[in-house]
Amino acid sequence: MKPQIRIAVLGLGWMGQAHSRSARRIPTHFPNRSYDPVLVACADPVAERRRQAVEDFGFQRAVSDWREAVTAPDVDAVWVTAPNMLHLPMIEAATAAGKAVFSEKPIGGKPQHAVAALGHAEQAGVATGVGYCYVWSPLVQHARDLIASGALGEITHYRGRFLSMYGSDPLGLLTWRFYLEQAGYGVTSDVLSHCVAMAHFLVGPITEVVGMSNTTIPRRPLPTGAASHYGVGRPEDPTGAVENEDFASMLCRFEAGATGTFEASRTVVGPESQNAFEIYGTKGSLTWNHERINELQYYSMTDSLDSGYTTIFGGERFPFHGAFVPGQANSIGFEDLIAIQDHAFLEALANGSRFSPGFAEAVDVVSVQQALLDSWESRGWQTVHDLKETPR
Repeated sequence: MKPQIRIAVLGLGWMGQAHSRSARRIPTHFPNRSYDPVLVACADPVAERRRQAVEDFGFQRAVSDWREAVTAPDVDAVWVTAPNMLHLPMIEAATAAGKAVFSEKPIGGKPQHAVAALGHAEQAGVATGVGYCYVWSPLVQHARDLIASGALGEITHYRGRFLSMYGSDPLGLLTWRFYLEQAGYGVTSDVLSHCVAMAHFLVGPITEVVGMSNTTIPRRPLPTGAASHYGVGRPEDPTGAVENEDFASMLCRFEAGATGTFEASRTVVGPESQNAFEIYGTKGSLTWNHERINELQYYSMTDSLDSGYTTIFGGERFPFHGAFVPGQANSIGFEDLIAIQDHAFLEALANGSRFSPGFAEAVDVVSVQQALLDSWESRGWQTVHDLKETPR
């Protein structure tokens, strides 16, 4: 009989549902795990979601007040999947109650909130995890192994981007994601954070940045009720102002000497979920794009007789892939990354080992974000200061 890890999920929106499905799927994909996940409590203010949590997802109970879930004695670990600006109070309460906490990014809507969240977790001595799920892609894991092996030689340049269309329609509703006091910052928190976390995972720390931002669509229709950020209004609907950025770009330098360029947009037309990187070294290069999650492009100056990239297809020879499908070039998808990530976090809890990326790595990401925000203000280069050591 494996020890149980009893889970509470705060918010049953898209990511709350993804993590809840993950907990149910993990036993079927990872039979050699050293724990059993149990969905104990779901907190959501919407009655229909509470019904769904119990009847469809199998939670033992659902409550309207998230405080009740995080302080419950039969909960061991809390997943924070509510709107961004609720993350910090939820994390503070959960850590004070001695619970392990896995939070969707950002762990706070603004950089100082992430620093505070880390402080609460360290003071309580609890384990933490953050939802930078893309680093768990089997081919991203393989890319890291290739870089570490020296196959690319010295890394000279990194290009990261996350271009998404979810906000490209001017009639897209003015949901919480577009308000500074509900979401915090815009694409720098929402999607550029994934790019920076990926770059840290693959290449290492960023030390200096300069960049720009823009709010491409300054006004949006007001929603009339509960709505997702994929909802669409009508031309005659009243509108409100967008309070955070739609676009951000960044030039940077890495600690190891490489240069870097980054772009993030939620309003660009064309790329639909293009979280991608290109890594260039003295002996070769790699490119990967989440829209083609099961393909990694590899160029080697030493292994190739002809010019051009080789396509490496995903398969069971790469980390975690075989837990979902056998063989080669049989595809996995986004929610499989969530299951891999959640399994790794739960396994770390069961074994008492440290999980990464956790809150400390999230502060590394917002340290870059803060330098970028400062660059917008100064219109010049800014040094990245570790906010774990010099909180703002």
